[in-house]
Amino acid sequence: MTLTSTPPESRPAPSPIANSLTAGKLPRFAPLGILLGSFVLSALLFLLVWLGNTDSDFNIVGTVFVGVVLYAILIWVISRAVEGSRKSKDRLVTALVSMAFTIALLPLVSVTFTTLINGLPRFDIEFFTQSMRNVVGSGGGALHAIIGTMLVTGMATLISVPVGLLTAIYLIEYGRGRLARGITFFVDVMTGIPSIVAGLFAFAFFSLIFNDPGIRFGFGGSIALSVLMIPVVVRSSEEMLKLVPNELREASYALGVPKYLTILKVVLPTSIAGIITGIMISIARVIGETAPLLIIAGFTASMNYNLFSERMMTLPVYAYTQYMNQGADTQAYVDRAWAAALTLILIVALLNVVARIIAKIFTPAGSR
Repeated sequence: MTLTSTPPESRPAPSPIANSLTAGKLPRFAPLGILLGSFVLSALLFLLVWLGNTDSDFNIVGTVFVGVVLYAILIWVISRAVEGSRKSKDRLVTALVSMAFTIALLPLVSVTFTTLINGLPRFDIEFFTQSMRNVVGSGGGALHAIIGTMLVTGMATLISVPVGLLTAIYLIEYGRGRLARGITFFVDVMTGIPSIVAGLFAFAFFSLIFNDPGIRFGFGGSIALSVLMIPVVVRSSEEMLKLVPNELREASYALGVPKYLTILKVVLPTSIAGIITGIMISIARVIGETAPLLIIAGFTASMNYNLFSERMMTLPVYAYTQYMNQGADTQAYVDRAWAAALTLILIVALLNVVARIIAKIFTPAGSR
C-alpha cells in the first residue's frame, strides 16, 4: 500500500465559512477609538476653516456631522481589512443607524444650544416681573406675554380636550356609517390647515358676531388655537383607544356593566397615559403659534388678565414684535426675543414633565 500526497494546486480552496470563522477581530475599544479619531479629524478640518475666517463662529454642528460620516467610512474600511466583509457590513449598518439618529438629533441640539446661549443674557428677574409698558430701550420684561400665553393656551385646552376626546370616543366606540366616515375625513382635513387660516376664521367669526372689523381679544386667540388643537387631540386619542384590547370591553359587558361605564372605568383608565401625551403634543403644537394670535389677539405692552376684553400679548407674538420692531438699542430687543424663545421651550419641557407625572399617577397599577 503506497501513500500518495495530493498536489497543492489540486487541493480544494477553503470555504468562505471557514474564512469568516478564522478572520481577525478588532479590539473592543476600537469602535470608540475610531469615533474619537473621526471627531478629532473633523474638528481639525473645521478649525482650519475657522482660522481662515474668524468673523464667523466655529461650526459645531458641521463638526459633529462630518465626524459621524467619517466614522461610518473608517469603521467599514478598517473592519473589512481586519474582520472580513461579513463583519464589516454589520458594523457599517450599525454605523449608518447611529449616523441617522445623530443627524436627526442635530437640529434639536443646535436650536436648544443657540437659544440657551442667546437667551440667557436676559433671563433675569426683571424679565419675569416686568412688562414692556413705557419701555423703549433696554430693560423691561415679558410678564404680560407669559400671562397672556398661559391664559390663551389654557382656555384653548379647556375647549379642545373635551371636544377632541369625546369625538375620539364616538368614532371608536359608537361611530358607524357615513357620519363617522365624514367626521374622520374632516378631522384629517383640519389636521393640515395652515395656522393663519385658523386665525382668519376666528377673526371673521367674531367680527361678524360683534359687528366690529377691528376686534382683538384673547378669547378669539383661544378659539383659533382650539381649531388647530382639536384634530391633534382627536387623532392621538383615537389611536390610544384603539390599543385597548377588546377582551377588556367584552369582560366588562359580560359582568353586566353598561357601555358608558365600561368606557369610563375600563377604556379610559387603560389608555389615559397615551391620551395625556397626545394632549401635551397638541399644546406644544399651538403654544408657539404666532400668525393666528397676531391676527385675532393682537399685541400690547401692558398687562391684561381679561380674555374677553382688549388686546392680549403672548410669548410668540412678543418674540416676533421684539425682533421685527427694534428700537435704537437693537441688542436689547434681540436679547428679549431670544429670552422669550427660551421661556417657550422651558414651558413646553415643563408641561411634558407634568404630563409624565400625571400619566404615571393615573395609569392602572397593573400596566405600569
